[in-house]
Parts: sequence; structure tokens; C-alpha cells
Amino acid sequence: MKNLTLIVRTSLQQDLADQLRNMEQVSGFSFSPVEGHGLQDENDPFLSARDKVVGYTPRIRVDILLEDGDVEPVLNTLRSARKGLEHKGLYWVTSVEQSGHL
Repeated sequence: MKNLTLIVRTSLQQDLADQLRNMEQVSGFSFSPVEGHGLQDENDPFLSARDKVVGYTPRIRVDILLEDGDVEPVLNTLRSARKGLEHKGLYWVTSVEQSGHL
């Protein structure tokens, strides 16, 4: 089992939710608000005046539990989607040692 974590611009939240709901490999996912701190590109059209002043950008973190073999197909689908994520976020994959319901 793997956890695919994405950090994307908040403007992509609804489109991303729609894409994930249509993937048979994805049984569920979680969105959490996060703040992106770091060097800002002044030419980034998604930076608002507020972002430039306060020094961080609102982002959405997405956590998706996937079977090991489903990670690459999900990433490939997200990369090739009409409203893809290229240059609009980042991701990482971690191993899940145990999962269940409480």
C-alpha cells in the first residue's frame, strides 16, 4: 500500500476532485489546506497581490491511499489530463505500513 501526496494550487481543487472521483483505482482521498512558503516567482500569474505581500501561497494537500501497482497509472492519468498538473504542484509517494478503520 502507498500514500500518494500531492500539493497543488487551490485553483485546481475542484478539477482535481472531479478527476480523482473518475479513476477506478482511487477509492477515496482527503484534501487539507496548506501554505506554500519559499521563493516566489514574481511572474507567476497565480500569485495574488496578497500572496506577494504575506510571502506564502495557499495550497491544497491531497492524500490518496493506493495499491502499489496503482500509483503510476494514477500519476500518468493526472499528468495527461486535459487540465493536468504539470508545473502546478508537486507530489511524493510513501509506503504505508498499516492502515485500517477505527
